[in-house]
Amino acid sequence: MNYKSFGELAAYIQATGHTFDLNKIEQAYHVAEKAHEGQVRSSGEPYFIHPIEVAFILVDLGMDTDCVCAGLLHDVVEDTEVTLEELGRQFGEVVAALVDGVTKLGKVPLTTKEEQQAENVRKMLLAMSEDVRVIIIKLADRLHNMRTLMYRPEHKQRETSLETMEVYAPIAHRLGMRTVKEELEDRALHYLDPVACREIEQTLEMNKGGRTRFVQNMQERILSRLYEFGIEPHIEGRVKSIYGIYRKIYMKGKSFEEVYDIYAVRIIVESVIDCYNVLGVIHDMFRPIPNRFKDYIANPKPNMYKSLHTTVIGREGVPFEIQIRTWEMHYTAEYGIAAHWKYKAGIQGKDKLEEGLAWVRKIIQAQQESDGAEDIVRTIKTDLSTDDVFVFTPKGDVKSLPAGSNVIDYAYAIHSAVGNKMVGAKIDGRIVPLDTVLKTGQIVEIITTKSASHAPTREWLNVAKTSEARSKIRAWFKKERREENIAEGRASLEIEFKRNNILLPEKEMAEFIQNLARRQHYDSVEDFYAAIGYGGMILSKIMPRLKEDYLRRFKKEEAPVLQPVRPSKNSNGVVVEGIADMQVKFAQCCNPLPGDEIIGFVTRGHGVSIHKKDCVNVRSSMADETQRDRWLNAHFESTAVPKGFRSTLDIVAHDRNALLADISLVLANFRVPLHELNARELKNGNADIVVTFGVQGAEQLSNIIKNIGKVEGVISVERSGK
Repeated sequence: MNYKSFGELAAYIQATGHTFDLNKIEQAYHVAEKAHEGQVRSSGEPYFIHPIEVAFILVDLGMDTDCVCAGLLHDVVEDTEVTLEELGRQFGEVVAALVDGVTKLGKVPLTTKEEQQAENVRKMLLAMSEDVRVIIIKLADRLHNMRTLMYRPEHKQRETSLETMEVYAPIAHRLGMRTVKEELEDRALHYLDPVACREIEQTLEMNKGGRTRFVQNMQERILSRLYEFGIEPHIEGRVKSIYGIYRKIYMKGKSFEEVYDIYAVRIIVESVIDCYNVLGVIHDMFRPIPNRFKDYIANPKPNMYKSLHTTVIGREGVPFEIQIRTWEMHYTAEYGIAAHWKYKAGIQGKDKLEEGLAWVRKIIQAQQESDGAEDIVRTIKTDLSTDDVFVFTPKGDVKSLPAGSNVIDYAYAIHSAVGNKMVGAKIDGRIVPLDTVLKTGQIVEIITTKSASHAPTREWLNVAKTSEARSKIRAWFKKERREENIAEGRASLEIEFKRNNILLPEKEMAEFIQNLARRQHYDSVEDFYAAIGYGGMILSKIMPRLKEDYLRRFKKEEAPVLQPVRPSKNSNGVVVEGIADMQVKFAQCCNPLPGDEIIGFVTRGHGVSIHKKDCVNVRSSMADETQRDRWLNAHFESTAVPKGFRSTLDIVAHDRNALLADISLVLANFRVPLHELNARELKNGNADIVVTFGVQGAEQLSNIIKNIGKVEGVISVERSGK
C-alpha cells in the first residue's frame, strides 16, 4: 500500500478545527478501499489514491462530512460492484444522492455529437441546482486528474485539458472558486501551449528576486502609512496566474511590461468603511493610473466577488495593482460558493448560497423556453466567460453581462417583454444601433413600443450573443409565428439541399424528409419545419450526417472529393504550411520579424505560435519526441506589407556622456518608433542598454544594428530573444 492512511486523513481533518463525523468518514474510507482493491491508475499506482486525494481537496475547500464521504465514494457505483442502494443504507440518502449526481455527470465530451454533449451539460446544471456539492466534488475530481495528467497518453492530455479549459474552469469561475479555477487553467495551459507556458514561467523566474523585494517594500510602506491612520490591516502579495498572464500577452496582444497586474498587493481590513478609507490613503501615497479603478463592492461580479481594485505607480516607476477587501469578501473571493461551508461566520444563511446559484437556474429556465441543443453547450463556453461588463439602467441599477454582449442581450436580460417590444436604444443619452457592443460604466436605456404589431426579427438571432437572449427570441417565434416558421423552415431546408446536391424525386424526397423529422424526434414534418424556422433546429449541425445518409442510400457510386488543405496566411503575412484558417501569434521569447527563418508550433485551442528557427525554445521542444510533430514549416510571404513589429536590442558600451543621445539619434534617423529604453551602469565601468522599438523586418533591423555598432564606445549589439 502506498496511499495515505485514514489516520493521515483524520489528522488533516482535525487540523481544520471544524466538526466532522470521523466515524462516518472512516467507514466510507474502508468501503471505497475495499471496492477499488486491485484497480490501478495510468501511473500504475493503486486507484484508491485518487478518491483519497479528492477527499483531501474537499477538506481543503471546507466541505462537510457528507461531501467528504461522497468524495471517497464518488467512483464506486460506476467502477465497482457497489450499488447506490447499498450506499443509501450505509451512509444515508444525502451521500447516496451526491454520489449518484457525480456518477450521472460522468463525462462532458467535446467531440461527440452535439445533442449528447448538451444532455450531459444539462445534467450538470440540474445537479448543481439541486445540490451544488455535486459539482464541487466533480471539480475536486477534475483537479486531481489534472495534477496527474502526465501519466495519460498525449491525445488524452490534450482532450482533457481542452475540456477543462472550456467547461470546468468557467464553472469554477462562476462559482467564485478562484483557487480551483486558476490551478485548472494553469495545468490545462501546460498541455495546450507548453512553449508559451514555459516562456512565461522563465520570465517570472528571472524577475522573481526583484519582484519579491518590490512587493515587500510596497507592503512595508503601505502598512506604515495605514498605522498612522489607526487602520491595522492584513497585507499580502499576489502573483497573477500563468494563464492570466497568457490571456493578456497572447490573446490580447500586450507585452509583458504592459500587464500591470502581474503582481499585486492585497489589503484585508475589518469593514467596508475601512476599504474606502484605505483607498483614499493609497491614492494619496501613489499616483493612480486613469481608468484602472474598479469598484466591485458597489458592483459585485456575478460570482459574488467583491473588492476594490486600483492600479498605481510608485516612485520606482513600476505600475502595480492593489486589491482592498474585508475578510468576508476575501473568503468568498478565494473559495466562492464553498465558503458557505468553509467559513460559516463569513457566509451567513442560505441567501448567499441562493444568490450564488441564481445563474444556474437562469440558464435552465432559458433552455426550457427553447428545444435547441446547441445553446446550452455554447452557454458553458461563452456565457460563463471570466470577463463581464457592468452597465447601468437609467434608474442606476447594475446589470452584469458577458463581455461582448450588445443592446439586444441587455434588453432580454431585463425581461422578455422588454426585448420583444424594443424599437431602439440609447447609450449615455445617444441613439445607437441594436448591435452596439456594451462597455462597463455605460447607462443603457431601451426604447419600447406599445404597438401590437411590433415583433423581434429573425436577424436578432444572429446578432444576440447570450444564450438567454437567443432562447427568448426563439421562444417568441415558436409561440407566435408557427405558419411563418413552417414556410421559413421549408425554404431554408430546400436551400441547404440544393447547396449540398441532395436531389430526389418528389415522392422519395417526401419520405426522406419524413424519416429525417422522425430521427430528430419531431411528431410531424410541419413541426420539423417550424423548428428550423424559429431556430430550434440548426441545419448546419445536422447537414454533414444528413448528406452521408443521402449518399449511402441514393448515391452509393459517389465518393466524397477531398479538397487539399491550402496554407493559412495571417494578416501579418505569415504562411503556415499544411493547415488552413488558423490564428497566428508571434512568440515573445524571440520576437520573429519578416526576413527571419521561422517555424510554427500548433498550440491546443489558441492557434499557431510563430518562433524563429534558432529560438532556444524551439530547440528544447524539438528534443522532446512528444512535441516534435506539432511543429510546422512557416515563412513570411515576400509580398506581404509589414504592419510593424517590435524588436529589442541589448547594447554594451563604454559609459560616457551623450551615449544614450547618440543611440537614440540612430533610431530617429531610421524613423522607427521608440517603445522603451533602459540603461544601467555595470561594475566594470561599461553601460548596459536595452532598447525596444518598432521595426518592419529583419533587413531593417540588420541595418540598425550595423549603425548602432558604429556609435563611439559601443562594444556589442545583440538581438534579445535569440
